[in-house]
Amino acid sequence: MQDRRFFFAMASAAVGATMAPGGTPGAQAAIGAAVKTGGKAEKLEHPFGVQHIYYQGPTNELSVFEGGSLRLKPGMEPHPPHKHPEEEIMLVTEGGGEIYVQGEVTQVGPGSMMYTNANELHGIKCIGAEPLLFYYFKWLKS
Repeated sequence: MQDRRFFFAMASAAVGATMAPGGTPGAQAAIGAAVKTGGKAEKLEHPFGVQHIYYQGPTNELSVFEGGSLRLKPGMEPHPPHKHPEEEIMLVTEGGGEIYVQGEVTQVGPGSMMYTNANELHGIKCIGAEPLLFYYFKWLKS
């Protein structure tokens, strides 16, 4: 439960500099506490939809943290079901779709939430006539 509380607290953090104190190239400073509005998120346009990355980098407690959103076009998925070393939460806020987790497909809509452990097969697809918007949060403990 403590990890979950920390995770949601970190969702309001801001991305730190891309250089560690002392100017070490390639190292990232920890994400600091702040609020980031949608206009400040990095916007990426993909063939399957539009992604916004609000936070990406290490925190004081995590070696990896990423928080963002993805608006999937009807009939699209960002990629086939996949695995990665981070735990992940996805929260659907608009549209309809399917979420695949470990061999099980669930119909989802606004208010649906997925959690997956590290290295578990999962994916999401927009199956409605309207775009599907979801927010995602991934993290890897230090």
